[in-house]
Amino acid sequence: MKKTISLPYGTGEISAQVEESQLLGIVQSQLEEYEAEKSPKELLCQAMENPIGTSRLEELAKGKKKVVVLCSDHTRPVPSKLILPPMLGAIRRGNPQAEITLLIATGCHRGTTRQELVNKLGAEMAEKEHILIHDCAAEEDMADLGILPSGGRLRINKAAMEADLLVAEGFIEPHFFAGFSGGRKSVLPGIAARETVYANHCSQFIDDPHARAGILEENPIHRDMVWAARKAGLAYIVNVVLGGKGRVIGAFAGDFDEAHRAGTEFLASFCQKEAPEADIVVTSNNGYPLDQNIYQAVKGMSTAEVACRKGGVIVIAARCEDGNGGEVFWRTFREGKDPKVIMDTILATPQDKTQSDQWQSQVFARVLMKCRVVLVSQAPDEMVRDLHMTPAHSLEEGLRLAQEMLGEPQAKILVVPQGISTILRPQAL
Repeated sequence: MKKTISLPYGTGEISAQVEESQLLGIVQSQLEEYEAEKSPKELLCQAMENPIGTSRLEELAKGKKKVVVLCSDHTRPVPSKLILPPMLGAIRRGNPQAEITLLIATGCHRGTTRQELVNKLGAEMAEKEHILIHDCAAEEDMADLGILPSGGRLRINKAAMEADLLVAEGFIEPHFFAGFSGGRKSVLPGIAARETVYANHCSQFIDDPHARAGILEENPIHRDMVWAARKAGLAYIVNVVLGGKGRVIGAFAGDFDEAHRAGTEFLASFCQKEAPEADIVVTSNNGYPLDQNIYQAVKGMSTAEVACRKGGVIVIAARCEDGNGGEVFWRTFREGKDPKVIMDTILATPQDKTQSDQWQSQVFARVLMKCRVVLVSQAPDEMVRDLHMTPAHSLEEGLRLAQEMLGEPQAKILVVPQGISTILRPQAL
């Protein structure tokens, strides 16, 4: 008997059939199935009317002349069109004369284009609101706030430091080394200078066993981020949790740390799962917009890594229509023939010498040292091979290649349809 498995892929799905005798299970995040009792607008209203750990936004805005709202950029599926109107409304009710700036927290990503702003905010908001786009390389735009607990220098966009009130919107999902996205991440890396982001993403921290999806306690990356947000004066957040088809299923407002913690606990209750060890782990990068390149697909691989046995195979479906996603990342593996040598080089790199994309390369090297990877994508085959993976053009082909690699026709297969939004923990023996 065969069972059909389906994974998100681009804006659609990709599927294959698996022998039921080989299938260890399908580990599915319940986020896809959960139906909130209230509408997204009602959830947001309820969260903002009952903030966690702080006053309502209207109260915070009273007497504040300059208000800066940190907004997610084009790489994140945050429903800003839904979140920002009630936030801006609350600020203006608190102080109709407030000068509001939307600061797009790009981190080290490229700048958000005009069309991407329109897509994200809507034409009216994109046209009428005062918008700045953070550039991590613009030294003249940065303010120095001292030294992070890690020893790195904290420099962030001075527009945020000139504000009387700093607030942020965002969403919470598992993050492969920060534990979870959202909350404090709007500041670091969101509006931080490149040198600050690189110090926070150093090899020592990425190598720490607590720097994993779903872990905040003792996570050195998270610790730096919280310290930075507090130093910057981040006073209030509105963060959402997204379910199937990007719908809002949870909303959390208030203190950047307390509200964020509440959101992570809510999220983990749906997506943290135990998983048995498998010969082959099949997963995805949650489809568009998260599977546009190989660089981002490392996140889905890092989820699969938890359940894949040493020497096993990860089959990941990610459309990757934009190719590798990072020139330095690609060159690292094209020129480096041995993932262990790459890893040793990265681990020997001091914090203040952290290189572009080093953290992604480090996680990817860690995956490759444990497992082989078959990438089902539209990326050029040569590019995939340059990155030490085996290319495939359908999920059926990917599974066939994985079994051939292992030489085990009855290899045990685990399916994790949403690699980004699932947190795996080894199954207790």
